[in-house]
Amino acid sequence: MYDRYNRRINYLRISVTDRCNLRCIYCMPAEGVHLLGHGDILSLEEILEVINEAVILGVTKVRITGGEPLVRKGIVSLIDRISKIKGIKDLGLTTNGILLPLFAKDLASAGLHRINISLDTLDPEKYRTITRGGDIQNVLDGIEAAKNAGLFPVKINCVVRNSSDEPDAQAVREFCQQNGLEARFIHEMNLADGRFTIVENGHGGDCVNCNRLRLTANGMIRPCLFSDIEFSTRELGIRKALEQAVGKKPEKGSVNLNGNFHNIGG
Repeated sequence: MYDRYNRRINYLRISVTDRCNLRCIYCMPAEGVHLLGHGDILSLEEILEVINEAVILGVTKVRITGGEPLVRKGIVSLIDRISKIKGIKDLGLTTNGILLPLFAKDLASAGLHRINISLDTLDPEKYRTITRGGDIQNVLDGIEAAKNAGLFPVKINCVVRNSSDEPDAQAVREFCQQNGLEARFIHEMNLADGRFTIVENGHGGDCVNCNRLRLTANGMIRPCLFSDIEFSTRELGIRKALEQAVGKKPEKGSVNLNGNFHNIGG
């Protein structure tokens, strides 16, 4: 698939749930969020139908996100079924790492290729503040579990306020260098203000070369994180939703006034 700007669209990011076991300050407001009803969230079968159709149209890369994808019931089975779809060359997952000690080995056995784990600081108190109560040791155990399961490369997503030269980011960088991990630095974004930059050591935020679509937990295809444009797979049908999203994909991101990181997938 190619969009109006001759970008090849071959990457589908899939939010499998809007639920999470953390409440990070840059992702969720302090008062919490209105969660989707279970009937609104795509079933595993519906997700697989979207992926199969997307592969026919040229998608070769899939990343599973949330919310926190590991809280979604049946996540290992979903990974197993996606891995068996002919044409998928890159299957990844982004997680906060909390549940990886329970799932890493099974995810690797199911066919997951690689994993990204969120870690913004190595200071236990700062981590507890950022995540509103999280225990950093659970993440460190999750990172170790991912390594032991052979989910290479293990990439660490570190959100920074202004710069990767910040002390917490530098500590994360050093930790990654010492432990065979790849560090990616994501400048804190704001959907409503349209504030984003290109990810350091990554590809997100690079509008000129953007190759992705997003499937939200409730079945909307979004061509851009920083846009309100979306197309319903349930109302339009999967093929038409995908094709219209590619056809309407903006040249660059602007603002998003009706979405949130926790249900779009970041």
